[in-house]
Amino acid sequence: MTQSTAVSPPPYWLGLPLAIVIIALYLWSWLGLLQADIQQMSGLMIVGAIALRTFLHTGLFITAHDAIHGTICPRWPWLNHAIGAIAMFLYALFLYPIMRRQHLQHHQTPATPEDPDYSPRWQDNAFLWYGAFIWRYLQGIHGWVVLGGMTLLLHSLHFVGHVAYPNLVIFWVIPNFLSSWQLFYFGIYLPHRQPPTPYPAPHRSTTLNWTTIWSLLACYHFGYHWEHHEYPQVPWHQLPAYRTSNPSA
Repeated sequence: MTQSTAVSPPPYWLGLPLAIVIIALYLWSWLGLLQADIQQMSGLMIVGAIALRTFLHTGLFITAHDAIHGTICPRWPWLNHAIGAIAMFLYALFLYPIMRRQHLQHHQTPATPEDPDYSPRWQDNAFLWYGAFIWRYLQGIHGWVVLGGMTLLLHSLHFVGHVAYPNLVIFWVIPNFLSSWQLFYFGIYLPHRQPPTPYPAPHRSTTLNWTTIWSLLACYHFGYHWEHHEYPQVPWHQLPAYRTSNPSA
């Protein structure tokens, strides 16, 4: 596997403003759509709003993910991890230290029994692998915090904030679920399932051979997964510049 083009050092200064924009757009769309009158929206508008909310929801996780690798604000680690914690909590009340530990374990032992994201039993069934993947992250106290907290927040928004349940389900619950599937399918399942030929060592991952625009829309370039494992210090918006030639992907 060879690098396709020479690249210059990534502009790390972009990490912080991009993170702020993603978080701000997420909150703006969330607050606005929770108060929207669904009766006045066409089916196409609702589908578009769900797609937007899903994309921004995924952006929260990608922001937290980059913070785990220290690329949001490398010069100020405390700010980098603070933004990561905020983005991870907004995503689904996930606890940043736990998610950080799990993700770094994934990088240390990719596609092995020690990898918390990997499921050798369900190589040919994305749905069962997804179920095992979610279950693994919701065990113990972390699961109680996430599931209990999300349930409490949903009903509090309805009874205290007077947000209609349809708005909560359509513009929050559904995008949350779709985002988790998006992150899993394009960032875990496709890159790390057993390929026809042996895994490229040492990352045991492949790359999705998609154009830059489709890669962005699919999952913020998370499908350029071999590159991410090879260059974990590179932020998501710079991964296309590090894309490699990977005929087996």
